[in-house]
Amino acid sequence: MADFHQGGQVATLHNLRLNSAADLNRELNAFAATRKITLILPSLYSELEGDALPNIIDELNKVEFIHRIVVGLDRADEAQYRHACRFFSRLRADHVVLWNDGPRLQAVDARLRELDLSPSEPGKGRNVWFCVGYTIARADSAVVAVHDCDVVTYNAELLARLVYPVANPTFPYQMSKGFYPRVADGKLNGRVSRLLVTPMIHALAKVLGPRDYLDFLADFRYPLAGEFAMRTSILPDMRIPSDWGLEIGLLSEAWRNLSPRAVCQVEISDRYDHKHQDLSQEDASTGLSRMSVDICKALYRKLAADGTVFTEEIFRSIKATYYRGALDLIETYFNDARMNGLHVDRHVEEQAVEMFANNIIRAGNVFLENPMETPFISNWSRVHAADPDIIASMTRAVAEDMAEFA
Repeated sequence: MADFHQGGQVATLHNLRLNSAADLNRELNAFAATRKITLILPSLYSELEGDALPNIIDELNKVEFIHRIVVGLDRADEAQYRHACRFFSRLRADHVVLWNDGPRLQAVDARLRELDLSPSEPGKGRNVWFCVGYTIARADSAVVAVHDCDVVTYNAELLARLVYPVANPTFPYQMSKGFYPRVADGKLNGRVSRLLVTPMIHALAKVLGPRDYLDFLADFRYPLAGEFAMRTSILPDMRIPSDWGLEIGLLSEAWRNLSPRAVCQVEISDRYDHKHQDLSQEDASTGLSRMSVDICKALYRKLAADGTVFTEEIFRSIKATYYRGALDLIETYFNDARMNGLHVDRHVEEQAVEMFANNIIRAGNVFLENPMETPFISNWSRVHAADPDIIASMTRAVAEDMAEFA
C-alpha cells in the first residue's frame, strides 16, 4: 500500500511508513489546542458485549487530542443504558451517551415527526444524524470524526490518520475518507466494494457515458469505508441517508456541496477487519443483499437528480455490462490474493456477483415504481429553521439522561 499514486480529482494521502504515530499525535495535540475534535461512535447495545469495543476504548484512552466523544446508543432499554454509561465511563475524554430509545430523546423525535422531519428508518444513518445534531448544538468543535464500534483491528493511529487532513489548518480539506485493505484470516474481504461498487461504477460510465460524478466515485479506493472526518462548518447542510446507502450517500453529498479538491482519502490502516454481513441470497431485506439494493438505489437517485433518465432497457444494459466486468475482476482479485498468500473462493465470489446483478434490476424496479422516494434525512439547517429550539431540547435531554442514569 505504500505508494504515492494519485488517481484524479480526489487527493490520496498515503502512509509511506516514514512518519510515526507519535509524530502525528504531537501535531494533532497542537492543532487541538485551538481546533477541538469530536469523535462520534454510533453503537448498538450488542456491540458492548463483543470483543472490539473494549479494545477501542483502551486505544482511545491513549489519545489526547480528542475533545469529546459522542456515543449514539441504539436498541437499549433503561438497564442497558445504565450499563452502557458504566461501560463508557472508562473513557478518559469527556463523553456523553445518547440514549436514542429513551423517553427524553423519543420526545424530541416526536416533535420532529410532527414537523415531518423525523428519520424514517432506524439504523446507523439515524444514529449518526442525532449525534451530528448534538455536536452542532454544542458548538465547540472544529472537526468531527465518525467510525464504527465493531473494528476488531482498531488502534489509535487509525483515528489520528483519519482526522489529520481536516484538523491541519494549512490543508484545504473539508472532508476525509479512510481507506485500507480488507484482509483477515487469510482471506480477501470487502465483497460489496470489490464486486459491486467498482464494476457498477464502470458499467454506469459505459452505458450512460462519461459523468464527473462517476469519475469522482471511481477515485475512492474504498468507497464503502465507514470512517470519515469533516470540518463541522459543513455539517448543518449535509443530508445523511437513512438506509444502507450511507457511505455512497455521504460521498454524493460531498460531491454536491464541496469542490472535489476539498475532499481527500487517507490511508488509515495496514489491516482492517470488522463484523461481516451474511450474503443473504434468499432474503433481499437483510445482509449484503439489502445493502447492494440500497447502494444501487443511491447511485440511481443521484444520477437522476443530475438529469439522467432511466428506463427498464437501461437497467438491463447496466446489469449485462456490470456482470461481464465483475466476472473479469474476480480473476484479477484471485490472482492478487494468491500472489499475497490469501484465499479467494471463486465459486462464492461468482455467487455474490450473480446476486448483485439481479439486485441491480431489483433496485431499478424499486426506483421506477417509486421515483419520489426520499431516503435522505433532512439536514440540520432545515430542522433549525422549522423549530429553532429543537437542538437545545436535545442537549437538555442528553444532559438529564446522563444526570439521572449515569
